[in-house]
Amino acid sequence: MPTPTPDTQAVRSWVADATAAPSMHNAQPWLFRYTGDSGELLLRMDPDRTMPRTDPSARGLHIGCGAALFNLRVAAARTGWDAHVRLLPEVEAPAELAVVTFVPAGAQDGIAALYPAIAKRHTSREPFTDETVPQAVLDGLSGAALAEGARLTFPGAWQVQAMLDLVWDAGHEEQLSPEVREEIARWTGTGAEEATGQGVPSSAFGPRRYDGRAPVRDFAGNRPVEGRRSAVFEQTPCLAVLGTSEDGPRDWLLAGQAMERVLLQATLDGLSTSLNSQALEWPELRWAMRDPQSTTGYPQMVIRLGYGPEVRPTPRRPVSDVFDVV
Repeated sequence: MPTPTPDTQAVRSWVADATAAPSMHNAQPWLFRYTGDSGELLLRMDPDRTMPRTDPSARGLHIGCGAALFNLRVAAARTGWDAHVRLLPEVEAPAELAVVTFVPAGAQDGIAALYPAIAKRHTSREPFTDETVPQAVLDGLSGAALAEGARLTFPGAWQVQAMLDLVWDAGHEEQLSPEVREEIARWTGTGAEEATGQGVPSSAFGPRRYDGRAPVRDFAGNRPVEGRRSAVFEQTPCLAVLGTSEDGPRDWLLAGQAMERVLLQATLDGLSTSLNSQALEWPELRWAMRDPQSTTGYPQMVIRLGYGPEVRPTPRRPVSDVFDVV
């Protein structure tokens, strides 16, 4: 008896959910190809969406694609399919990130319950309140990361201050590098994002910081944004560091899946979230972000958590641009 495979329309809908994942500067660096005969879905990186200045190793690209891969797994699980993932299937084809096959669901690990959060999760650059996130919620988020092979740690007060200093240093380095500023500007606030479905539009920049210590990246830089307001951000931000024990392409893909699992769980828990990789984009600063007492070894993403207002989603590319069938 032949092994059942999902039909093309089902896979297309899962890919649509996959594309709701966050990615560096919302570049959405993923491409999917489904082979109906074999039932294999190939995830590849999009070479037109690399960032040689700010992401020369493509670490951030892999993390974004890993996040999309996790959304795909959740969407498939919701409709009764288990996604079996093989990372980096071809050594000689590094652009091929994963091959996914699907089988009718057996034992579930609970990820299907995360599905409602896919459409609700949005990166927020708005101020959060200073309300404390309950420890039980933080413990659950740590468990979500661990389930995907990563670790989520919550730095103490002095570590948070050191991290904020490193983020400030990264912003200063950006200002001194016209090449980096040019690359960031390519993906942020150009006015074309809503039409092209990519990048971070100026409407998603959030307010300019008037006071507060939250590490929210200001994509405007020195560019004026009409109608942009100023605001006071939280004084004691709740920050988490997602890390892995090793630091290669496979680990980055695992980190992306863990990151998205954490973000979806946080969304279901009623939290707002934002991501910050600013200091991690500079090798010397990333090294300083490592916690010598932690077993994670390599920081992959800083996640800001808290209670904040609802925000609009950033644009997405049409599914037809990222999915094809052979």
